[in-house]
Amino acid sequence: MLLAVRATADVTYTVKPKDTLYDLARQYGISVTQLAERNGLSRNARLYVGQRLIIPTKSSPPPAAGPAVPNSSFQRAIDSARVTPRRWRYIVIHHSGVDEGTMKGMDRYHREERRMEHGLAYHFVIGNGDGMGDGEIGVGQRWREQLNGGHLASERQNSYSLGICLVGNFDKNRPTAKQMQSLTALTRALMKRCNLTTSSIRTHQQINVVRTRCPGRHFPMPTFLRGLSGKK
Repeated sequence: MLLAVRATADVTYTVKPKDTLYDLARQYGISVTQLAERNGLSRNARLYVGQRLIIPTKSSPPPAAGPAVPNSSFQRAIDSARVTPRRWRYIVIHHSGVDEGTMKGMDRYHREERRMEHGLAYHFVIGNGDGMGDGEIGVGQRWREQLNGGHLASERQNSYSLGICLVGNFDKNRPTAKQMQSLTALTRALMKRCNLTTSSIRTHQQINVVRTRCPGRHFPMPTFLRGLSGKK
């Protein structure tokens, strides 16, 4: 079924059995790359029944998401932000819940489907090699401009909680080794910049006022916390 989402020709398509990106791209007269990038997927992504896809049009403007930066230079983005003392109280870990993803795709979804004024709900995104580089750290507008997050159900909590999203479904798989290395480096840098300790680190399910499984049963929280504190 097709649902109009804007006054333009953009539509939202609900995936049916046996649908593929290739077949849908051919059906709508667009390239697989266009369709995949519009939805934050890789070209070889496998679709699931009930998944909602945005069908791109030539008139669809690209959103302004923060750039992904090499892991060797993300520290500059941390240092250059104008962080007010005691602005942030928590660092919250999420997973995207899907196997592939990009910052631009997430930004589009949050702007167009969830109607978020500032787009991407998270302050940072860490890729898994499918859409973004494995371990690649993406810095969002919400960190650069020190905006409230959009990643928790409570607006009050969003006002003092930083959000980091790792691409992947950790109910099915574990994060990659590079993702965990990047998460550790990023979290340590944020802890230092915001004067926080490991007691400020939470998973989405630990802090959210609405029950959630995020970041999935395979996210290694105890191991992650031991790594942050330097314990084995």
